[in-house]
Amino acid sequence: MAGSLTVVSGFSGAGKGTIMKALLQRYDSYVLSISCTTRPRRDYEEDGREYFFITQEEFDRKVANDELLEHAGYVNHSYGTPRAFVEDQIAQGKDVLLEIEVQGAAIVKEKCPDAIMIFVVPPSADVLRERLIGRGTDSADAIRNRLWQASREINEIEKYDALVINDDLDAAVEMVHMTIQTEKNAPSRQTAFLRSLRRDLDDLNRRFKNF
Repeated sequence: MAGSLTVVSGFSGAGKGTIMKALLQRYDSYVLSISCTTRPRRDYEEDGREYFFITQEEFDRKVANDELLEHAGYVNHSYGTPRAFVEDQIAQGKDVLLEIEVQGAAIVKEKCPDAIMIFVVPPSADVLRERLIGRGTDSADAIRNRLWQASREINEIEKYDALVINDDLDAAVEMVHMTIQTEKNAPSRQTAFLRSLRRDLDDLNRRFKNF
């Protein structure tokens, strides 16, 4: 059976990246979608591991040929999700995880209607603030901007299939895992399999009609 594509969004500081790393460690059916980017490769990075590093010309060609599920610009560089990588992994039976913000998620959902949509939130706004401060990587202005962004993103959550409250990491990881495994087998997402099964049943009925 083919795999699935799961889009994981969430507030900055909600812990979605940590959840996905845990999924990759616990279950061998998952693979993380790798984006392509035009920014320079850093010393510790490898092509095809953190990103696919390509030129702007290559990136523009991919956009023109509809080879990206979504794409955006950030700090003078381009980022996008390669369609072929995702589709190849799904064909191999892998459950692909794509961490992306809400605007990109909407684009992916439009192109991939069967995508499973999960949104990760903290147990409260106070906990979110504490996590952002505790990371020690953001200025006060950056934290204010992230909290403001969260207040806007919350209006998009109803478009998702599932809401995961990341209060306990182990519980949140298992909730995401169970959601993916349940949603991917929903009849509405198994239309190709059902068509094949219906065709085979019709064929059997014709062959055994007078048996």
